[in-house]
Amino acid sequence: MADYLPEDAPSLEAIELMEAEFDDPVPNARVMIQDVSVTEALDYKKELEDIEGVSAVTWMDDVMDLTVPLEMADQDMLTSYYQDEAALISVTIQEGKEVEATNAIYELIGEDNAITGEAVTTAVSQEMAGQESMYAALLLVPIIILILILSTNSWVEPVLFLTAIGISILINLGTNIFIGEVSFITQSVAPILQLAVSLDYAIFLLHSFSDYRKKVADPTEAMKLAMQRSFPAIVASASTTFFGFMALTFMEFGIGSDLGINLVKGILLSFLSVIVFLPALTLLFYKWIDRTKHKQFIPDFKHIGSKVMKLRIPSLLIVLLLIVPAFLAQSNTTFIYGAGEHPENTRAGQDASAVEDIFGKEMPIVLLIPEEDRGKEEQLVQELERIPNVSSVISYVNMVGSAIPPEYLEETMTEQFYSGNYARITLYTETDAEGDAAFALIDQVKETADSYYEDTHLLGESVTLYDMKEIVQKDNTFVNVMTVVTVALVLLITFRSLSIPVVLLLAIQASVWINLAIPYFTDAPLVYIGYLLISTIQLAATVDYGILFTENYYKLRQEMPAMQAIKKTIDEKLFAILVSASILSSVGFILWITSSNPVVSSIGLLLGRGALLAFIMVLFVLPALLVIFDRIIEKTSWKANFYKGK
Repeated sequence: MADYLPEDAPSLEAIELMEAEFDDPVPNARVMIQDVSVTEALDYKKELEDIEGVSAVTWMDDVMDLTVPLEMADQDMLTSYYQDEAALISVTIQEGKEVEATNAIYELIGEDNAITGEAVTTAVSQEMAGQESMYAALLLVPIIILILILSTNSWVEPVLFLTAIGISILINLGTNIFIGEVSFITQSVAPILQLAVSLDYAIFLLHSFSDYRKKVADPTEAMKLAMQRSFPAIVASASTTFFGFMALTFMEFGIGSDLGINLVKGILLSFLSVIVFLPALTLLFYKWIDRTKHKQFIPDFKHIGSKVMKLRIPSLLIVLLLIVPAFLAQSNTTFIYGAGEHPENTRAGQDASAVEDIFGKEMPIVLLIPEEDRGKEEQLVQELERIPNVSSVISYVNMVGSAIPPEYLEETMTEQFYSGNYARITLYTETDAEGDAAFALIDQVKETADSYYEDTHLLGESVTLYDMKEIVQKDNTFVNVMTVVTVALVLLITFRSLSIPVVLLLAIQASVWINLAIPYFTDAPLVYIGYLLISTIQLAATVDYGILFTENYYKLRQEMPAMQAIKKTIDEKLFAILVSASILSSVGFILWITSSNPVVSSIGLLLGRGALLAFIMVLFVLPALLVIFDRIIEKTSWKANFYKGK
């Protein structure tokens, strides 16, 4: 995830500086070996050094003289490396070698020992991305086929839907070769999201084709009429989703751009596939559609409109009561800015718990300061050691001593502390990787270091997450505003109305706020990337329901009074919206169930719940708003031509 920070992020600049000045980087994994003596632990250390992809291994022998009996050693220092016959060895794994190196370490240490750290998180995420995407697809495709079979009158139609969208997904995945690389989150989420969001276009077209087949004998003519009829709805739906996802590409945090570019490509390719490929495919196989007709499994929703409209006042009152608390709650949710914790049912999650049970929490932070006066450096180290949640500080002045000049010692003893330009101080903290305590500690360390030196640099997992928090919070307002503005412009052009975009966005945005407020009320921390993406994705994807519904109402309103038009619209369009919402919701919940990656799982849960909430809003709240504001809509729409009778 750190790869997606902008190049001028302080933590990335600090990493580049340390890589230029020092040979060995910050350890990114910890290996715990249980039931071992000091000698056996040293043997394990040597074997870890021999693993390909491991660039550095440090343990107690690097900071303490092991010829001194352990009883006489500094006990605080000792327990950081060895206690209860368990050794905790710090390992640095090269970037890009995480999967191979962690697998080799697992093989070396066996089931009874543990490895944890940033490199393990990366390795698990990379390995799971492909596997879990395939697993999600294997669960999802049968569910979607079942929904499509229930919603169509032919056994072949679902195959045509999935073929048209499936081909566009394959092309989209193939074109990633021109980008060079994509995030594991994009790989896990984008293909499934593309399927869920763009399947609507195929449904719009083939439902329209089915209607015209009843009126026109020639299939080609029926397809021409179907394309003319469904084209505005498909264009409007694709445009809102397209521009909504475009907003993600402007995020300063690169993961948004990575996912945004993939989804924008996917929407464009799906649109072209439905407009160009699906009509040709359908006309080629229309006889198969006729031969494989089956009875309608789900009955028509007749007279449901009148029942729904009886609930319009209670529906609006409930939303009015919820909307302000939901808006306030969703902006006060507790956020996780990194990848989150591994689930307890995974090896990575169990290993992290095992290490913490014996050695407690340990998060290394590296501080780089100018190599100047060792007396001043010693004062700084003493002050850093007194900061709460700092368990130990490793530097030249407290490991070797400020009285001994480095030039009197061998380079192997000093190179980990001094580069010639900078001194390196490593702090071991007792906080989580992120959270209020971790971020407050970073502020305190930086403030303390800055009081001694003008040129200071901090790096480490906590520091990276601190930068991530600062950057993504800036992105949030910009992306949300841009999504709403672009979607509003598309709606403005589509309906040639000033009020319809406001009514539609109010209904959908209310569902977004309620969705994102639930973690606040359940006291569940929310992965911030999920929050940022879903606020865009839910609006962009579910506004399609509102477009389909409002477009139908608008046409009927030119022929009949408002209440009659809205009831007829509910009767006619509830089924299509239910199918679309079922598919999108299924996609979300399947991602949530199948993914062990907290970011992907969080996006899935929010998407599944968001699709259901948007469906409820479009069914109960949007009709009420359209009827209440009917007079305003007429006056603020160009050439509305609404029916004047009673």
